[in-house]
Amino acid sequence: MENLWNLDNDIAKAIHGELLREEEEINLIASENYVSPAVLAALGSIFTNKYAEGYPGRRFYRGCQWVDRAESLAIERARELFGAEHANVQPHSGSQANMAVYFSFLQPGDTILAMNLNHGGHLTHGHKINFSGKLYHVVSYGVDPDTELIDYDHARRLAREHRPRLIIAGASAYPRVIHFDRFREIADEVGAYLMADIAHIAGLIVAGYHPDPIPYAEFVTVTTHKTMRGPRGGMILCREEFARKIDRNVFPGIQGGPLMHVIAAKAVALKEAQQPAFKEYQRQIILNTRALAESLQRAGFRLVSGGSDNHLLLVDLRNKGISGKEAALTLERAGICCNRNLIPFDPSSAAQTSGIRLGTPAVTTRGMKEEEMKLIGGFIAEVVSRIDSDKTIGRIKKATGELTEDFPIYPRLRNRWEPRLEEAY
Repeated sequence: MENLWNLDNDIAKAIHGELLREEEEINLIASENYVSPAVLAALGSIFTNKYAEGYPGRRFYRGCQWVDRAESLAIERARELFGAEHANVQPHSGSQANMAVYFSFLQPGDTILAMNLNHGGHLTHGHKINFSGKLYHVVSYGVDPDTELIDYDHARRLAREHRPRLIIAGASAYPRVIHFDRFREIADEVGAYLMADIAHIAGLIVAGYHPDPIPYAEFVTVTTHKTMRGPRGGMILCREEFARKIDRNVFPGIQGGPLMHVIAAKAVALKEAQQPAFKEYQRQIILNTRALAESLQRAGFRLVSGGSDNHLLLVDLRNKGISGKEAALTLERAGICCNRNLIPFDPSSAAQTSGIRLGTPAVTTRGMKEEEMKLIGGFIAEVVSRIDSDKTIGRIKKATGELTEDFPIYPRLRNRWEPRLEEAY
C-alpha cells in the first residue's frame, strides 16, 4: 500500500474508502463475505505475474513449477472437502463454471430445465438476456404459489413434456432446502444430466447443514466466495468420467490463462474450510438467519416461505407499502447494505421489486450472533416504518456505526492506513 499511496493516491483513497464502508456498514448482501487476511495475502501475491495456460504438469508456458504446486493444492483440497472425484479450480466465476458445463455437454438449441429467475434462480439458468437463454431452449420450474417451496411435481411434469438434456438444481434467492435426490429421480426418468449449482450454499453443504449434491449430480458448480468465504471465483466438481471434457471446455474452451493469484487464494480458503471452526461458523450463519427472521416477523414483515433453512431471507414488502428498491436505498442511508429482489409471482418489475434479500454470512464473519441479529431486525423495522424520516434514518445510522465498531473486520489494515489518509487529504 505504501507504493500505491506514493504512485496513485486517488486509487489508494478509493481502496481506503471501501475499507471504511465495509467496516462501518452492516452488510446483509447474501452473496458477499469478508476474506481472511491470509486469503487476502494470497490474492495480492506475485502469482498475479504468471501466465499458466493449461493444467499442472501440462502447461503451455515454462516456469510454472510453483503455480503448479498452488493449483494442485487447490484441487486436492476441493476434492477432499467436497468428496468429489474431480475438481477444476480455474473458472473465474460461477457463471463461467456453469458455461463450461453447458459447453461440455450441450449443443445450441438443447433444452435445459432450470429454476425461474423470478422464483429464485440465477441469470445463467436461462434468462433471455444471458448467454444461457440465448443459446439454449430453457424451460423453467418454480415454487408452489401456496407454500413458496420448489414444486417438484411440476418440475417432473415439465421434464416429461420437454425432455431436457440438462436439469439444473440450484438458486440464488431461495431460502429453503433443495432436495437433490428428488431432482436425480426426475433426471433419471427422462434421461437428463443433473447439474447442482451450489454457489450460495456450498459452505453449508461442506459443514453438513444442507443436503449434499455430490452423490446425485454429474456436475456441481461452486463459487468460492459467499458462504465459502474465499476469493471471488468458481469451481467445477464432477465424476472422473467427465473430467477431461470439463477441463477442455474450461481451457481452452472458454478461458485462456487462469488467474493464479486467485487460485492460490482459493487454496487458502479451502484449507480454512477444512478447520473445525468453519463448521461452527456455518452453524452460526443458520442461527443468525433464524434470529433475524424471528425479529422481522415480530415486526410484521412477511417472509417468503415463512422463514429460512439457510443463509438468506426474502422479505415481502407489499404490506409495508414500499418497493424493494426504495427500501434498499433507504436502508443504505441508515448503514445497512442489502439488495432489492423479486419475490415469487412478483407483480413489480425487476427494476423496483416487491422484496429485499437479506443474508447473514458477512455479519457472522464479523462475529455477530443472535442478539445482534435482533438489533439489526429492529433497525430494519424502524427504517422501513419511517421511510421518509431523516431523523430516524440518522439515528439508525449512528446506531449501526456504534454496532460495527464492536465487530471490526480488518483492524490492522485500518490502523496502518489512517495516518496516510490524513496525509493524502
